[in-house]
Amino acid sequence: MFKNIYDIPEIGYTGEILEDILKYKNVAIKRIVSSAKLEKSTFYQEEAEWVLLLEGSAKIMMGEKDYTLAKGDFLFIPPKLEHTIVTVEAGTIWLAIHIYEKE
Repeated sequence: MFKNIYDIPEIGYTGEILEDILKYKNVAIKRIVSSAKLEKSTFYQEEAEWVLLLEGSAKIMMGEKDYTLAKGDFLFIPPKLEHTIVTVEAGTIWLAIHIYEKE
């Protein structure tokens, strides 16, 4: 597979684009592009997740702590830890690596 991470289709005013880039054994790599308006979303996942902001900015609440992420920042989210995307800048590009317990 050959593709450019910044080759992004046009996104509407709301929601986000979620694209699987690679799935291999117990790992899934995804690209997420956030729109101008994203509803405050809370997640609870069985798998661990590592996220990297390639462009833009976001604020995530994880447990009792807030994290403000800018271009180049990354964050590890342990499995089964509730986390909320509080705010996100339009056009934010995330690289998310999901690590599952089993294949």
